[in-house]
This record gives sequence, C-alpha cells and structure tokens, in this order.
Amino acid sequence: MRRRTASKRAAMLDPGAGSGEEEVMNRSEADSLWDVARVLAREAADVSRAAGRPAQNLPPLLFFTDPVRTPRPWETAARLPAGSGVVFRSFGAADARETGLRLREATHRQDGLLLVGLDANLAETINADGVHLPERALGEGPGLAVARPDWRIIGAVHSAAALAGAEGLDAAVMSPVFAAGGASAARPALGVEAFAALVRQTAIPVYALGGITGGNAGELIGSGACGLAGIAAIRAAFGPVEA
Repeated sequence: MRRRTASKRAAMLDPGAGSGEEEVMNRSEADSLWDVARVLAREAADVSRAAGRPAQNLPPLLFFTDPVRTPRPWETAARLPAGSGVVFRSFGAADARETGLRLREATHRQDGLLLVGLDANLAETINADGVHLPERALGEGPGLAVARPDWRIIGAVHSAAALAGAEGLDAAVMSPVFAAGGASAARPALGVEAFAALVRQTAIPVYALGGITGGNAGELIGSGACGLAGIAAIRAAFGPVEA
C-alpha cells in the first residue's frame, strides 16, 4: 500500500477558496451519498481482509472536477466530508496551477486525497497525492508506480478488457453504472448487476461512477464497489449554496 505524504507547505489562498463551514446545497442528498459511500468502503475492506489482501485505505467518495460542469471546484472540495478524495481534471486549462493549488489547500483542510488527471507534471507542481489515468493511458501506470511509489494511481475503465489492463493500479473507476451525462452520455449504462459481475473479476478496488445520486446509490450496496465517484451530482450535493 502506498502512503500519502503531507505537503510541506500550506499555501494560504484567497477567501474564494471557502472554509467549508457554510451549508451544503442539498443536505439530504449529501448525507445519502456519504452514508452509502462509507458502507461500500467498509464492505470492500472486509472483502480484502477475507482474501488476505492489505487494506488500500482509499477515500469512500471521489469528486471529479470538470472545467465546465464544476466551476470553482475548490468550493465543493472544501465542503466534502473529511477523508474524501478529489480528482482534478484540468484538460489543459490556463489556470490549472492556480486551481490545483486551491484544491490542494481545500483537501489538506479536509484531510482528503488529491489526484490529478493524467498530468504527472502538474501533480508534482501542486504536490498532489497521485494521478488518475484515463482508459487510453492505463499503460503509463506501471512506470509511474516505479517513479513515484508514494503516489496513489487509479484509472478509468469502461469494459472488462480495460479492467484487466488496470491490474496493478491502486483502484479503478468504472463507468457509467447508471445513465450519465457528460462524456459518458454516449455509453450504455452497465447497470448494477453487470457492474458487480465485472468487479468480481478483479482483485483491485473499483469505484462506481456515472449517474449516481442519493436516490440510486443504495442499489450499489453489496455490489463490491469500494466507493462512489461523481461530478455534477457531488457538486450539487456538497457545493455552496448559490444566491
């Protein structure tokens, strides 16, 4: 198990970073998502122990950022439950470093994990805890694991073949479980039964992503998922109240 190292600096950012003390946008939805995420994490840990595998100590909840769908993502990150994770996907945005540092500050305050989508150089720059690889780049995982044994390395998967290619990573993120928007809109939903069957085929932890809400998250209990991942739904549940 790779260990997460704490940052040696705590950059003090502007008040726009948010303190996390304000009310979240939807308390009921937030409670539902967090409660299910914790149950899934416990179930996955029990399975790992029964199989004689070391616990991965992964966050139950992963918030994926998107420059369009999640503006000012540090505000949501500051309101996530302690111990949650953030996957920062900058897609080459000009303000990637600034946004990344704001997310680093927010995740430190929440004792959370910060991963960067694909860009290892940016991850180094903002002192992130690792990277998230898109499916097309899963082959970079072994090299990164050797170069940065202290990092967490996870990857996106959308099929059984891709999941097999993710072996050796700290975790996979499988989508879409339910009908989803964004980049997953064109992919057919796996459904809980197919998702669970795929999870049983691998020894690594698998997050569920795609179309997950407080209303359907409970259907994943018993599926083998190690936690929940989301984009717009997590922003809607944990983001700041909008005027």
